[in-house]
Amino acid sequence: MNIASDLAAIQRRIAQITGEAVVSAPPEVRGTGPDGLPILDPNAAGAFSSMVSAALAAAGGEGSPASAPAPPAIVPPVQIERLVAANASAWGVDPALVKAIIANESGFDANATSRTGAQGLMQLEPATAASLGVTDAYDPAQNVWGGTRYMRGLLDRFHGDLRLAVAAYNAGPGAVEKYGGVPPYAQTQNYVQNVLSSYRRYRAQNR
Repeated sequence: MNIASDLAAIQRRIAQITGEAVVSAPPEVRGTGPDGLPILDPNAAGAFSSMVSAALAAAGGEGSPASAPAPPAIVPPVQIERLVAANASAWGVDPALVKAIIANESGFDANATSRTGAQGLMQLEPATAASLGVTDAYDPAQNVWGGTRYMRGLLDRFHGDLRLAVAAYNAGPGAVEKYGGVPPYAQTQNYVQNVLSSYRRYRAQNR
């Protein structure tokens, strides 16, 4: 076995993959091992390990260091407050109600995802988000815009009845209409009670 010729062949193959010129300088030899074969400097430009790492990195192969995804950004409370105020004003919805929904839906976590796939601050279901024109439900601006717009529609649909609109936000307007009131689901009934309690608290804070 000829180490030098084998490395040269590998270099040529790597050059074909990456489109780079073949490195003509031989790898630096750091001595001879007990088996009589040369010990190559792994950090040298022509060394096998450095050539393979460079080729894999250039080709996006398996050995290239994977870039870890950036952690989701935390949305500052002041930014959420501004989004709530702007969208509540735009859609004619009490900002205290929008905040109450956000508090109970996501706990003010813009990156929250429910077991059913609802997303973001106001926990928009993908189908609901799409119907509202929201393309990224994890974008706080789009999410609060879409969620507030949806609540405006529910308030109109149920003639301003806050209880029914909140129930519809949780269970869907069809379920509210089917039962002629808050559906007999324990989860929805608790949700309505919690949202209205938060709503009263936020309204009191704004006085």
